[in-house]
Amino acid sequence: VAGLGNYGMRGTRHSVGMEVLDRLARQLAVAEGWRVDRRCCADVALATAHGLELVLLKPRRFMNLNGLSVASAAEIYSLGPEDIYLVHDDLDKALGKVAIKLGGSARGHNGVQSCINALHSNEMTRLRVGIGRP
Repeated sequence: VAGLGNYGMRGTRHSVGMEVLDRLARQLAVAEGWRVDRRCCADVALATAHGLELVLLKPRRFMNLNGLSVASAAEIYSLGPEDIYLVHDDLDKALGKVAIKLGGSARGHNGVQSCINALHSNEMTRLRVGIGRP
């Protein structure tokens, strides 16, 4: 589960994916388990939920390069694009509204496009979190 955003810009609308992952880590009781993984240039926490092993990932790159971290983590943890969930902001959704998208285009989102390019696939599931337009 990759929370897309601009690392170091906590609290901004475009880093909502990372905020969602912080919340998920707290709910899964692994919030103290975040560690820097230099192999994929990301903060990583490992968790288990409903019998599934999860890799939580917050890339330490700018949004338009998030895919490099996601692709590196996919290789390290032997994951295919279909195993990856991207959590990211969506300007076209009202603030707080969420939607799940299975594959398809990036719809103009630079972080998602970066993941599609780096993984050579658009099969990732996306959790789109509405941030609305300013």
